[in-house]
Amino acid sequence: MRATLFSVQSFERSFLQHANTRHHQLQLLDTRLCADTAHLAQGAAAISVFSPDDVSGPVLEQLGGYGVRYVAVRAAGFDNVDLVAARQLGIRVANVPDYSPHAIAEHAVTLMLTLCRHLRQADQQLRANDFRLDQLIGFELHGKTVGILGVGRIGAVVARILHGFGCRLLGTDVQPNPELTERYGLEYVPLNQLCSQSDIISVHTPLTPQTRHLINERLLKSMKPGVMLINTGRGGVLDTAAALQALKSGQLGFLGLDVYEAEKGLFFTDHTRDLLLDDTFARLLTFKNVLITGHQAYLTREALTNIAEATVASLTAWDQGETPAHELQPLVRALAAGSPS
Repeated sequence: MRATLFSVQSFERSFLQHANTRHHQLQLLDTRLCADTAHLAQGAAAISVFSPDDVSGPVLEQLGGYGVRYVAVRAAGFDNVDLVAARQLGIRVANVPDYSPHAIAEHAVTLMLTLCRHLRQADQQLRANDFRLDQLIGFELHGKTVGILGVGRIGAVVARILHGFGCRLLGTDVQPNPELTERYGLEYVPLNQLCSQSDIISVHTPLTPQTRHLINERLLKSMKPGVMLINTGRGGVLDTAAALQALKSGQLGFLGLDVYEAEKGLFFTDHTRDLLLDDTFARLLTFKNVLITGHQAYLTREALTNIAEATVASLTAWDQGETPAHELQPLVRALAAGSPS
């Protein structure tokens, strides 16, 4: 099968090439997919995309006109893909739902530890030959209440790790997992209760119309004063402007982000010679109690291997007239059934 892969980072290439044991014709592009670049997929039966790509209805319509029939998303999240439009155009979509929940979960806990022990400030001081400890008093995770917003594959690993630290665990999810309660003592509670009782809140919910800006001004005000908020899920779940105000008032004591709601065009790109025009993002960077990484939680050798292998496996299944293991057909049908069209 001939496939055009968009938004391919330099570090991905070797993993994709190594996984391509079936010798598909892969065109690896660092270009982001959008209406102006869709023509680059001409002649390809499939495309593969990542989170920065625009796979909206109009772009899918263009792709369909070029003969594209398959979309392989190299991520678990697929909120950038219009699944209803894909179904209407006869374009099949697959994702990689469980490439490595450990990578994301471990990164979330890394953000927690870095913030609670002021490691960013400690490193900066030490490099400036300032060895004072006065401003570096932190706190222990042991005994703290941690709320996990979205207890799926990733949230379950977060629970397992934090149980080892001796944390009390709260969770909220549409599908509670009794095994997590039995093994780690995780208590499922309503969202408001999770916010009011948690010392740390870790976000692992997907981005949907229902979860966009789920964490808004009202919800932030319901949290404990000085709470730590970690988001390694999707940037749009957090109202960043509201979080900025909560940081300024002290309501939000610590903020750790690996995702940002306006990250498209910002993350994954070298902007060292550019002015930072995003005032909200620039303001966040001025806070000592804010730690931001550029959507790198998934960036482990294990995860990159799994993503590449699953992506190529989807292409192979389609090429052989089969259904990939992670095709989104049931969800597409459900969305289409609920759509006005």
